[in-house]
Amino acid sequence: MHSVVCIKQVPDSAQIRVHPVTNTIMRQGVPAIINPYDTWALEAALALRDKHGGEVTVVTMGPPMAEDTLRRALSIGADRAVLLTDRFFAGADTLATSFALASGIAKISDTYGKVSLVFTGKQTIDGDTAQVGPGIAKRMNFQQLTYVSRVVEVDPAAGKLVVERRGEGGTQVLQSQLPALITMLEGDASQAMRRGSLPDALRASRAEIIRWGAAQAGITDLTKVGLKGSPTVVKKVYAPSPRAEKAKPVGEGSTSPDQYADAILSAIFTQAPGLEADLLALSRERNAAG
Repeated sequence: MHSVVCIKQVPDSAQIRVHPVTNTIMRQGVPAIINPYDTWALEAALALRDKHGGEVTVVTMGPPMAEDTLRRALSIGADRAVLLTDRFFAGADTLATSFALASGIAKISDTYGKVSLVFTGKQTIDGDTAQVGPGIAKRMNFQQLTYVSRVVEVDPAAGKLVVERRGEGGTQVLQSQLPALITMLEGDASQAMRRGSLPDALRASRAEIIRWGAAQAGITDLTKVGLKGSPTVVKKVYAPSPRAEKAKPVGEGSTSPDQYADAILSAIFTQAPGLEADLLALSRERNAAG
């Protein structure tokens, strides 16, 4: 079974600063990392390869420096790495990015074997749109499974898979068909992220990173990539203003959990005068309904 994992090199969000004058993100001096959600996507693909065999190809779109991220993925255990890099890709929004990646994945499928599963992180920490994965699925006509917390089972022979998907009301267990695209959430305490082995690290340092420009990726319509293919316009990036209001202590002098709870509820109802009445009305409705 051949799986493709889309990863992205992103700035470490813990060290990002916003320029005080231009209100643009200052990337200079900020270390680059693999998007954290993409590492869980890679782990899910590698776990399936361990169980069912096959290959895992990682792909990213970016400048030549993104090669470092691909080598990191190879050191964790990926079999092959493809870098989509071309000046025509510069300035791409999520629409243009999903088009370029879908084209690259189709070329990977034609060149290195049919792709059954595509994995992405649920979103990237620099864009936070969660649009690229679904965009790839739509363009490739793959089944789309988003916010997946665990891949329960895959049956390559029957072309079926079962996943757990986290929703607002709890966890859903879904069965779908291959080929499919999965956007992964972070794992839970029962899942461990592999660190890679020394042989994989040595292999990654020597491995050839496959570089494709637009033409090599099978893209003939350059109006669909980069700035030309990007209808989204970012007008302004800015840091939120610090709150002038200081935190107020609640429950001072309370000596028991009940007193603390009463003090907290009193403070909440003082800030939102209608909330208490709404909660009481809702409680009466539920009691009347049995």
